[in-house]
Amino acid sequence: MSTPPDATLPMLAALAAMAYLIGSIAFAVVVSRAMGLSDPRSYGSGNPGATNVLRTGNKKAALLTLAGDLLKGCAALWIARALGFGDSPMAMAIVAVAVFLGHLYPIFLRFQGGKGVATAAGVLLALEPMLGVATLATWLIIAVFFRYSSLASVVSAVFAPLFYIFGGKVAWTMHPPILIGLIAISALLVWRHRANIGRLLRGQESRIGKKSS
Repeated sequence: MSTPPDATLPMLAALAAMAYLIGSIAFAVVVSRAMGLSDPRSYGSGNPGATNVLRTGNKKAALLTLAGDLLKGCAALWIARALGFGDSPMAMAIVAVAVFLGHLYPIFLRFQGGKGVATAAGVLLALEPMLGVATLATWLIIAVFFRYSSLASVVSAVFAPLFYIFGGKVAWTMHPPILIGLIAISALLVWRHRANIGRLLRGQESRIGKKSS
């Protein structure tokens, strides 16, 4: 499907900027400050994300962080649809990648952001709910059996574009721009976990729920 005539380059750029700014909201930092917790960049992995916040032992803070990061991925795409771009795969792909980049490289944190797992999940749920559910189920299965958030995240990232391809044969219409966007998001997510992958190979990766010293 081609980009609608009104989806001009300036409008696509504005959409991308809007999505990037939404993605730049660091809920790990916002929630931690609101609840009087240490800055998540000062302990554990130093990653401003829900898994690191959980290392404080405060499950409520971690859950709120997870919800915020997930919802901002959904929100960017919902806003794009509300503005009339829901039928433009190119616009939706641009918004998906932009909100994800906002989380990874947030302007509000000097471009030092999280690893994007929850935000990527929000993007998938907003694009195709069943795609999001399948990917989250993959994450949950790996996390429950192996107790490594990073391993679950990497495996889910690899499978997400494959789910989109195979699901496009039966559950939804597959659009090349969105597939390219998903591959880009997955590749970036795996890249952001490169240090975790190294620790996994060395048997040094922290398990889910382990408190930071």
